[in-house]
Amino acid sequence: MIVIKRNKKAQQFSKEKLLKSVEKAFKACSTKVDEATLERLYNQLSLTDGIRTEDIQQQIERALMSLGFYDEAKFFIIWRHINYYEAYLGNKVKFMKSYLNAANAATGSKYDANANVTEKNLATLSGELFKGDIIKLNRYRLRDKIQNLYNKELADDYIKMLETHQLYKHDESSIMPYCVAISMYPYLLGGLKDIGGLSATPKNLDSFCGTFCNLVYAVSAQFAGAVATGEFLMYFDYFARKDFGKDYYKKFNDFVNLGPEIRELMKEHPGVDLLNLDAIKKFAEVNEVAKKLYKSNKEGKLEDGTRTIQAHLRQKYQQIVYTLNQPAAARSYQSVFWNISYFDKYYFEGLFGNFVFPDNTAPIWDSVNWLQKDFMRWFNDERTKCLLTFPVETVAMLTDGEDLKDEDWANFTAEMYSKGHSFFTYLSDNPDSLSSCCRLRNEVQDNTFSYTLGAGGIATGSKSVMTLNINRLIQDAVNKKLNYVDYLRTQVRKVHKFQIAFNELIKEYKEQGALSIYDAGFIDLKKQYLTLGVNGVVEAAEFLGIEAKPTEEYEQFIESILKVFYEENKAAKTKEVMFNTEFVPAENLGVKHYNWDKEAGYIVPKSRECYNSYFYASEDSTLSILDKFKLHGKNFVKYLDGGSALHCNLDSHLSEEQYRKILRIAAIEGTNYFTFNIPNTICNDCGHIDKRYLKACPKCGSNNIDYATRVIGYLKRISNFSLARQKEAENRYYIKSEDNA
Repeated sequence: MIVIKRNKKAQQFSKEKLLKSVEKAFKACSTKVDEATLERLYNQLSLTDGIRTEDIQQQIERALMSLGFYDEAKFFIIWRHINYYEAYLGNKVKFMKSYLNAANAATGSKYDANANVTEKNLATLSGELFKGDIIKLNRYRLRDKIQNLYNKELADDYIKMLETHQLYKHDESSIMPYCVAISMYPYLLGGLKDIGGLSATPKNLDSFCGTFCNLVYAVSAQFAGAVATGEFLMYFDYFARKDFGKDYYKKFNDFVNLGPEIRELMKEHPGVDLLNLDAIKKFAEVNEVAKKLYKSNKEGKLEDGTRTIQAHLRQKYQQIVYTLNQPAAARSYQSVFWNISYFDKYYFEGLFGNFVFPDNTAPIWDSVNWLQKDFMRWFNDERTKCLLTFPVETVAMLTDGEDLKDEDWANFTAEMYSKGHSFFTYLSDNPDSLSSCCRLRNEVQDNTFSYTLGAGGIATGSKSVMTLNINRLIQDAVNKKLNYVDYLRTQVRKVHKFQIAFNELIKEYKEQGALSIYDAGFIDLKKQYLTLGVNGVVEAAEFLGIEAKPTEEYEQFIESILKVFYEENKAAKTKEVMFNTEFVPAENLGVKHYNWDKEAGYIVPKSRECYNSYFYASEDSTLSILDKFKLHGKNFVKYLDGGSALHCNLDSHLSEEQYRKILRIAAIEGTNYFTFNIPNTICNDCGHIDKRYLKACPKCGSNNIDYATRVIGYLKRISNFSLARQKEAENRYYIKSEDNA
C-alpha cells in the first residue's frame, strides 16, 4: 500500500512504523501498552492505497479517544503539530540554503522557474520563500468554491487532478488574475488617480512618458503575468503631435533643443537658417564651427547639446524602455512583462477607424506609421548596446489568404527580420480576431486570439490559465481502454467548472473593491478569457506512434484533440464567461510534466527532457521551414481558439527577400503567429552584442561568450535559463544556413 507524505511524495506503508509512533504517545504519558491494545487500535483504522499521512494521523487520534486514551490522544495531537511546524521551518531553512546555492534564480525556484528573474538576491528569495503557502491557500479557497457551486466530489477531483499532474494551475503562487491587454483610454481621462496613483492626466510628451511607466507598473502589480498596451505608440504619437505639430514626422531633422554654439552661430549669421540638420550640413561647407558641429552629429545629437525632433523622441523611447526593463521590488525583483503591438494600415483602420481622443481629434495614420517604424528601428539598434527583454513586440497585419494586404508593412517587416530584429508576427484576415473580446458578435465566426504572453489585442487577456497534460491523459485513457476523445471531453468539462469557480473568486475581489484596474475601466471582467492550456500534445502523438510531421495522420490526431476543446469552449460560454484554448509557453511546466510523468512510470520521449510548446519536436532536424509553417498553419490551428506560437529556429539570418517570401507562405498556409530565433552572441569580456550566432566575439576575439534567445516568448541570456531549460535550449535544432534558401 502507498502512502502520500506531506511533501506529496509516495512512500510504501509500514505498519511497524505506525505502531511505533503510537507507542511514543503512551510512553510520554507513562502509560504501559501491550501488543493486543495496539492491534485493537490498528484494527479501527481504515487504510486505503494512496491515503495521505495526515489522514492516517487523524484516524489514530480518533481511535485513541474511542478506546478511552484521552491523554495519549492529546499528546499525539500536540506532538504531531509540533513536528509539523518544526519540519515546516526546517524545510524553509533548507530551501533558503538551496536557493542561495543554486546556479541562478530560475534554477533555485521551486515552483515557477522564470528566466526574467536575472538576479539572485534577498528580494528574489523573499518572493520565493512563501509561494508554497500561497499555493495551499489558493487550493483551499478554490476547492471550497467548487464545492459550494457544485459538489464535494468535483472539488476533490480538482485537488486530485492537480496532485496527479493531469492538471496544472498557472501562477498558483499568486492570488491575482493572470494577464491583461488594457485599454489606455481611462488613463487619458483621469491619469492614475482612479487606481490609487497620484499622477493626473498627461498633458504633453514628457508627462506622458513618465506617467505611462507608472501606469504599466501599477497595472502589472495587479496581475500575475503580462501587461499589453496595444495603443502605446498611437498615444505616444498623439502627444508628439501636441508638442511638435501634426506634421512632426515630416520634419524630424528639425532642431527642438538648441545648444550654445548653434545659438552663437545664429547671432553671428542672422540671415542664415540653422534650425535643422540639413541646414547645418549645408552651412558646414563654408563655416568651420558648423563643420565641427555637423561632424559631431550622432543620431541627431550634436556635441553642444543641440537635438533634433527624432533624437528627442528616441530619448523618450529610451526613458520608457529602460525604466520598464528595470527589476522592481514590488515584483520580487523582476521587471514587468510588457508587450506592445505594431499595426499595418488595414489592421490599424480596422481597430481604430472610429477612435477619437478626449479632445475629439482622431489618430493620424501617416504619423503613427512613421513613429511605429522609427521605434522599431531604434529598438533593434538599442539591443546591440544592451540586451533589452521588453517590450515583447508583435506586428499585426491583415492578409487576403494569398499575401499580406499592406505591401509597405510586409516589406518593412521582412527588412526588420533581415536586420536581426527579434519580434512576433500575427496575421489574420479580420482585425476582430485580434480584439474580438471587444466585438463578441464575431467570436463564433472567428478564431479569437488571446495569447497569454499578452501579445496583441485591446482590452483582452486571461483571468486564469489551467493546463491539461495531454500526454498523461491520453495514456490514462489507453491504459483504461477508454476512447481518449470521450475521456478528454470529460476532463475539459470539469476544467470549465473549475474555471467558473475561479471566476467567482475574482468577482468577489472586484465586489470588495480589490481590483481597481477593473473599476477604473482599463479592462472588463467579461472581456477576459478563462483559458484552458494544453501541453504534451507532441508527446501524446509519439506515444500513439504518430510522428509530429505535416501528415494527414498527425493532422487528424491534432483535430481530434483540439476540436474537443473548441466545441466545449463554445458550449460553456455564457454572457459572463468565455473560454479559449492555447498551446501554453510552459517555460517551467514543460520540464515539470516530463519529470512528473517519468517518475510516475508514464512513457516519455527519449530525445528530450522537456515537453514541447509547439506542434513539432524542437530537436527534429528533418523539418524544413515550410514544414514548420504548415504545422502551425490553418489545417492544424483551426480549432485552437487561443493561440500558438511558432518559434522558427535558424542558425543565421535570412535575406529580406527570403523573409518576404516566408511572409507570403504564412498568409497562404494560415500560419497566424510566429517569430524567428537566431541566437545573439554576447561577449562576457568586452560586453559586445552581435545579432549573429558566432563562436567567438567579433570585436575582441574572446571565446568567453553567452547567447541570447527566447526561452519561450521573451529574449534572455541562456545563462539565465533554469538548468533544465538550458539543457532544452542546447537540444533545439537550428535550421542550417545552407538549407535556408
